[in-house]
Amino acid sequence: MTQRGRAGARPGSRPGPRRSRDEGEERSPAAPRIDLVAAKARVLAVIEPVVQKAGYDLEDVSVSRAGRRHVVRVLVDTDGGVNLDGVAVVSREISTALDAAEENGEVVAGEYQLEVGSPGVDRPLTLPRHWRRNRGRLVAVNGLTGRIVEVDDTGVVLDIDGTARSLTFAELGSGRVQIEFKRLDEADFGDEDVADEEDDGEGEE
Repeated sequence: MTQRGRAGARPGSRPGPRRSRDEGEERSPAAPRIDLVAAKARVLAVIEPVVQKAGYDLEDVSVSRAGRRHVVRVLVDTDGGVNLDGVAVVSREISTALDAAEENGEVVAGEYQLEVGSPGVDRPLTLPRHWRRNRGRLVAVNGLTGRIVEVDDTGVVLDIDGTARSLTFAELGSGRVQIEFKRLDEADFGDEDVADEEDDGEGEE
């Protein structure tokens, strides 16, 4: 889920070099060179309280260069997941906070594009809340593969081939959710009942 926005060029920014008419179309100026680590720290300081106030956990922030602008990517999450409406709301609040911060000093140089979304299933499980939010899923961790059946403040219980195994968070390390595909004979195609009803109704007049 991604909500995109873009802040315009900052005061004092200059357009990039232009080709003469004989050379063809105007060039797209490259994004100004900035310390991306420092920019990430500035963005984090601005948006973290905004995200927390909105009731979300800030899972990740990154700042990267993409052509003539920078891209600010923000991942948020909460118990129960984040829906599209929630992403849109928190995206607007983050954008407003960044614009306000820019008035007091540059946060990200030049133009930037803001992308706000929630983590995918491929994100590593590193914090207790990550394990809690994936209860019931199949995970791989430390050479083990099992289903998360319980999560508390100290660790998790995994069902490994029908055997429950308790592991503390210190023992677990980083886990990964495993993608599961239903067997064909277990799949629900949704239209079988309708077809059966039509067959049962044949000849009834």
